[in-house]
Amino acid sequence: MVPRPRCSTGFRFARAAMGATGERFDLIGMDPRFAGRSTPVDCRWPAYWLPRSAGADRAGFDAMVSLDRSLARGCSRADHELLRHASTAAMARDMDRIREALGEPKISYLGYSQGTYLGAVYTQLFPRRADRMVLDSAIDPALSGTRVLRNTAAGREAGLREWAVWAAERDADYHLGTTAGAVLDTVRRVYAASARRPLAVGPYAVDDTLVPALLTAPLTDDTENEELAEVVGVLTRAAGGVPVQPTEEMSATLASLLRGAGSATHTAQTAILCGDAAVPRDPEVYWRDIQRHRAASPLFEPLARTITPCAFWPRPPAVRPVAVHNGVPALIVQAEKDVNSQLPGAQALHRTLTGSRMIVLEGARTHGVYLFRQAGCVDDAVNAYLGSGRLPATDLTCAE
Repeated sequence: MVPRPRCSTGFRFARAAMGATGERFDLIGMDPRFAGRSTPVDCRWPAYWLPRSAGADRAGFDAMVSLDRSLARGCSRADHELLRHASTAAMARDMDRIREALGEPKISYLGYSQGTYLGAVYTQLFPRRADRMVLDSAIDPALSGTRVLRNTAAGREAGLREWAVWAAERDADYHLGTTAGAVLDTVRRVYAASARRPLAVGPYAVDDTLVPALLTAPLTDDTENEELAEVVGVLTRAAGGVPVQPTEEMSATLASLLRGAGSATHTAQTAILCGDAAVPRDPEVYWRDIQRHRAASPLFEPLARTITPCAFWPRPPAVRPVAVHNGVPALIVQAEKDVNSQLPGAQALHRTLTGSRMIVLEGARTHGVYLFRQAGCVDDAVNAYLGSGRLPATDLTCAE
């Protein structure tokens, strides 16, 4: 596990964004276990599964079963023995070894998204060594591994409805529908068309396992409403047989999912998810679960509940996930309408970390708030905590 150089671009950005508070800290980063220079594991995947859907019908589901089985088999051939050491708990112990190497009695920590789970596990394993902990865009620590994906459909549906209102108000620009209902009908028609026959988008064939992924990427942030409108426009024209090219963001997503771009990063991420919690090994368990929930969100429930390579992973977890529940002080930061790490999960983490305070950025649909959203109320409160070590007296709600 090797700390990144202190002069990296990311650290310069963070130090500048933190202002005077940043000058008080030595900013240290690490390549998580099996990623980057930290004994990298790469199964050389030709495609990727996340965030890919189980699709609109049994054919889409069977395609995902085949893909996930193939990906897991590739890892079985490549790095079978290393995979048994992949877990968030192991990463937390790596963090503590870094603390020890630096000669520090305690460490402060800033983690986003899945990194909030890492921070929470650290507080559980090393409560006396945790100093100022900031957990941004948080997940429920009870939903370790791929289980964290299962409760995302409702929030994504709400985000899509909100975007549809925005798009309808701009029908003269995007021609997706003059009402929110009409815009959502356009999305549903695209999804249904992709299930009948893959849509030709430049060099890519986009089927119903891919459409939800292409929508989810720009849906993550309300500053990307225009990008989402362009994505739906491209898919709508493709469904009508018009030759189209993907947007730059679509191309990057499709290159990852269909051509394996970023295979090493994807392997490491999947290994940790699969190492954190056991999952059912029978594909029919996933199919029945999807069918029970499909009606609630035909677009996003098959994405949230899809089968993953963990169902076929060569090394199922040998131990139970770390049960997080402690009084270590921490500051949880959350966008109210985050569609990836959603508000109920952050609230669950807040209850689990009984010494924590929580800041909610009201009305915002984004993933990663502190330093990224430029929300002064949030940034000021976090910087004050990092600078003084004192949590806010109460939970806070911030407006942009």
